[in-house]
Amino acid sequence: QVQLVESGGGLVQAGGSLRLSCAASGSIAGFTMGWHRQAPGKQRELVARITRGGSRNYADSVKGRFTISRDNAKNTVYLQMNSLKPEDEAVYYCNAASFSQTNYWGQGTQVTVSS
Repeated sequence: QVQLVESGGGLVQAGGSLRLSCAASGSIAGFTMGWHRQAPGKQRELVARITRGGSRNYADSVKGRFTISRDNAKNTVYLQMNSLKPEDEAVYYCNAASFSQTNYWGQGTQVTVSS
């Protein structure tokens, strides 16, 4: 069992930056880690993912603006979000996916972008 706790959300003006953190209760070395988001009335969507080996992939909507990284020594995953847009506003969730496809989720952190 892995518990995930997100932090770093908040209110930011369009064009601004935020850095989200996801702290795990145990080792994340064996997990693909991801950030997902869900806006009101919309389905949850993948924002960015980083594999155990460090390969990254991003949603087209955030490419060039967001960067996912991981620090296995700190059991923490980060999402650096730059050039934020109003359409980035959502609840952001951290996800840990094991090789056996077991998924763990955090409780989410709100990102609000004012125009």
